[in-house]
Amino acid sequence: MESKQKQSKSKEPNQVDEIVNVGLIGHIDHGKTTLLYALTGQWADKHSEELKRGITIKLGYANLTIRKCKVCKRLVLEKIHCNKETEVVKRLTFIDVPGHEMLMATMLSGAALMDAALLVIAANEPCPQPQTKEHLIALQVKGVKNIIIVQNKIDLVSKEEAIKNYYEIKEFVKGTVAENATIIPVSAQQGIGIDILLEELTKLKAPKRDINSNPIFLIARSFDVNKPGTPATQLTGTVLGGVLLRGKLRVGDEIEIKPGIKVEKKQTKWIPLKTKIAKLVVLDQAKQEVTPCGSMAIATSLDPSIGQADKLAGNVAGLINKLPEPSYELKIKFNLFKEVFGTKKAKQIEPLKVNEALLLSINTSTTLGIVKQLIKDEAIINLKIPVIAFKGSRVGIARNLEGHWRLIGWGEII
Repeated sequence: MESKQKQSKSKEPNQVDEIVNVGLIGHIDHGKTTLLYALTGQWADKHSEELKRGITIKLGYANLTIRKCKVCKRLVLEKIHCNKETEVVKRLTFIDVPGHEMLMATMLSGAALMDAALLVIAANEPCPQPQTKEHLIALQVKGVKNIIIVQNKIDLVSKEEAIKNYYEIKEFVKGTVAENATIIPVSAQQGIGIDILLEELTKLKAPKRDINSNPIFLIARSFDVNKPGTPATQLTGTVLGGVLLRGKLRVGDEIEIKPGIKVEKKQTKWIPLKTKIAKLVVLDQAKQEVTPCGSMAIATSLDPSIGQADKLAGNVAGLINKLPEPSYELKIKFNLFKEVFGTKKAKQIEPLKVNEALLLSINTSTTLGIVKQLIKDEAIINLKIPVIAFKGSRVGIARNLEGHWRLIGWGEII
């Protein structure tokens, strides 16, 4: 009995290491959040404004464990099936990102966390819709190549209309990172095709993880999880949600968060925060040590008010004195698209100009930058909000066009 227990414990880290972080992307109201509920039984829209308006505003998270029945051999979600305990086949964490055009910066932050993506396209609308195009190009910007296309809402169209929409999708993805992606027809609302989608999800592979370098944790959300009236002695410190890009973190590690919090006295500056890891959670399970493995949560000893309402989103956490200093200036090698995505009318993209304002998506942060210098395909940009810059990281570049920030290209930090 003792040897069996040791054996099961030794397997657990390997299972966690195989977790794949999957993004749900697509045009507004194409059924991303409903699909997530069909897969996981969880509504990612928990923010009061999201529930009221029926759209995703912030990044949503949910976990999925795909199992196999030992009796009927079907993929299932239950722990018990055919009166037998099922075996774990695949573990995934999902990120539900906004489809609304006004929330493109949040979508880009979510894309920075993804190993793979489900591109959700409604069968009852012409393809592509504006944000379908913009979200697909955002995956290209962030380097996400592992894509499954979900043709949703097939219950609302005839067989002929579904086939027509299928060929529209094939034409749309031709020449893109999703050209060879599998297209799976489903109805998230009716539960049709979910079994086929589960089969495809089991084929997703986790990327090779670097567990030996200094840890880098990208913070996408931060929370005060305490209920009103909780006694001071029972309060949980600020909780950070995000992805560990590399390295290992352990309960008890002392970490710092950079650039930190904004402080305004005689001048505006950002103050890094130092804290200790009180708890690590992956797939709703507490861990003593974690390696890169999809979305996770870190409970800290920071005052909970510091992290409430995503105040620390966009920051980077790592061991003390192991992170780079915040950068107020960025040098990038950039690539501009030929035309703007996300608009109904095609619009040519003009070259960058010195002194123009750009919105930059770096890691999970978004900052305004002013172009200081241009030399061919390289730019030096002054940042309004500092970032933690890693050489070789991809940067999303957006320009304000007719009152909306539109993705116009991408860059690489040099």
